[in-house]
Amino acid sequence: MAEQLATFFVDLFKDKIPPELTIFVISLMPILELRGGMIAARLLEVPFLKAFSICFIGNMLPIPFILLFIEKIFEWLRRFKFFEKIIVRLEAKTDRNKDKVLRYKSWGLLLFVAIPLPGTGGWTGALMAALLGIDFKRSLPIIALGVFIAGLIMSLITYGIFAL
Repeated sequence: MAEQLATFFVDLFKDKIPPELTIFVISLMPILELRGGMIAARLLEVPFLKAFSICFIGNMLPIPFILLFIEKIFEWLRRFKFFEKIIVRLEAKTDRNKDKVLRYKSWGLLLFVAIPLPGTGGWTGALMAALLGIDFKRSLPIIALGVFIAGLIMSLITYGIFAL
């Protein structure tokens, strides 16, 4: 799925904005995050180190805001019926994974963010940390490390072993 979405955005933005901005925007997006950004970077032939740096920063940029403000944003959005259903689904997803995270604490959150599978990543990890009440100062570095590890894994997949 990430590959198809990344390809869609590459085709959409190609020749309209610089490749670096394309991968930055893709890395900012929930669902795609760094995974999609690295795929797009490879498609756009952005050099590995530049791509990794841009995608990491793009993926991490929204994380502090999610950790700090998501509960207030959800509270405000609940006033609208359309958003209530989305919020309920997001909270249900958090509930399904909370036992693993709470059982393994920091390691659980790290692994949840680091393994680049659909439905995992920095956005979901930050949402989970915020809704489970994990302290900002504790969760932010764990999520950053998880995004970094996911970036290394995606680098091996997209650029090959010799990129590292």
